[in-house]
Amino acid sequence: MVQLSDPDLDLVFAALADRTRRDVLIALGQRDLSISELAQPHAMSLTGFMKHLRVLEAAGLIARSKEGRVVRCELSAAPLQEAAVWLSRYEKFWNARLDALGRYLHNQEETTSCPTPMAPTSPPPPANAPNSASNATTPSRPKKSGARGPTRKR
Repeated sequence: MVQLSDPDLDLVFAALADRTRRDVLIALGQRDLSISELAQPHAMSLTGFMKHLRVLEAAGLIARSKEGRVVRCELSAAPLQEAAVWLSRYEKFWNARLDALGRYLHNQEETTSCPTPMAPTSPPPPANAPNSASNATTPSRPKKSGARGPTRKR
């Protein structure tokens, strides 16, 4: 198994961050393709598409080979495997955390006593009753801000 250093792993994740590059890897996962075949489904210039291929190649995710005048690309899956191994450490971490949370919630359900009976409700207040027990009134908000300030002459 190839051990990727952190900069190599950074390149892999940076390459995977773009939808176009992920689509290229999916297409190459089915079969080797020429650059023009890879670029065809993407609505961009060939120059722009070639930049995506350079990012994938720098990350070690694709390899190019030239057959006459046709340049073909193939998938190099080893860096993807290393990224998956790196991610699996965090999958184990989160699974352990979520399992602990599940156990805690299960114990909370078991230790919580039966729900208390509802207290008797008081009858609703009469329709003409004030909203507050106090007789004080609240002053209303001012309607507008102060007078307009001076303007700049042009």
